[in-house]
Amino acid sequence: MNFTMTDDQRALVDAIESLCQDFPIDYWREQDEKAEFPHAFHRAVAAAGFLGIAMPEAQGGAGLGITEAALMMRTISASGAGMSGASAIHMNIFGLNPVVVFGTEAQKARFLPPLIEGREKACFAVTEPDAGLDTTHLKTQAVRRPGGGYVLSGRKIWISTAQVADRMLILTRSMPLEEVGKPTQGLTLFYTALDRSKVEVREIHKLGRAAVDSNMLFIDGLEVPEEDRIGEDGRGFEYILHGMNPERILIAAEAVGLGRAALRIAAQYAGERVVFGRPIGQNQGVAHPLARAWMNLEAADLMVMKAATLYDAGQPCGAEANTAKYLAAEAAHDACQNAILTLGGMGYAKEYHVERLLRECYIPRIAPVSPQMILNFVAERVLGLPKSY
Repeated sequence: MNFTMTDDQRALVDAIESLCQDFPIDYWREQDEKAEFPHAFHRAVAAAGFLGIAMPEAQGGAGLGITEAALMMRTISASGAGMSGASAIHMNIFGLNPVVVFGTEAQKARFLPPLIEGREKACFAVTEPDAGLDTTHLKTQAVRRPGGGYVLSGRKIWISTAQVADRMLILTRSMPLEEVGKPTQGLTLFYTALDRSKVEVREIHKLGRAAVDSNMLFIDGLEVPEEDRIGEDGRGFEYILHGMNPERILIAAEAVGLGRAALRIAAQYAGERVVFGRPIGQNQGVAHPLARAWMNLEAADLMVMKAATLYDAGQPCGAEANTAKYLAAEAAHDACQNAILTLGGMGYAKEYHVERLLRECYIPRIAPVSPQMILNFVAERVLGLPKSY
């Protein structure tokens, strides 16, 4: 399997790097400090035609694969944007996969162009405070109305970009657990307007990535028309599964980029900072951790590309996508931590940026699935060991 970039992929990376030059690393520090969504960056990516990189050409997208999307997200993150830049457009790249795959032609024509053109923003509302990763036990209800459509009520948590979103892709339970054969049945998926008169969006103040909001949603009597339901009633869980591997691949690519940004800053500092008459990077105690961080990032990147290539070829990639996410998140954390230690006191200072990158690197470690659950998956599905939970 060859992971060397094609000429077209190289041109894509060059174009993204050129776009990111208009948003230098100081821009991202300022957005983080102001806790302000990077609207200018979002508009620039939309204007360049990249928001629809993995969307169908018929709706105005580029029709490219997850491999190209991963290259783009890695490049954005590596520019110094980190998770702040990546998360600002992440939902566009993978989030509406269920709409692309299972939506009607009318739904795709209605929903995708506004997202691709940057006229609308969306959020992904699945996680709930009482369910966590146990998605089959979510409690947000979708109740059918006698005259047609549904009424939604419930709570969602850790919903990114809900402060600025126009629409949300939301998973609900439309059939009680006790009335279905399996917990995965009876869940229904909608892509609908985020009506703030029926949905309270309460921001969660958090450790990092303040430029891209995270929220708790309180949904009370949200009316959703039938035409906003994606696919069949009760089959939402299987639709969501189609987006899980791409999401893990893209998060992994973003983590690799973030780690590269931190490593670049650390290596430059180690080469320039002179103590006791020599650059600190001349000391193996400084150089070796940075060298190891580079090797770990490169190894993780190979798994990202393997998983993306398998996905685009229509082959099973669950083990590879989960492994890529695990390895990339750990490598990014190692790179960011060593970057701070290399800079010493200056690593703790905001002007050198690595403290922000360290705060952001916890996102791919935690989300969208914990490292422990990935280890469980590999132990059970790859090694054939008994299920432990």
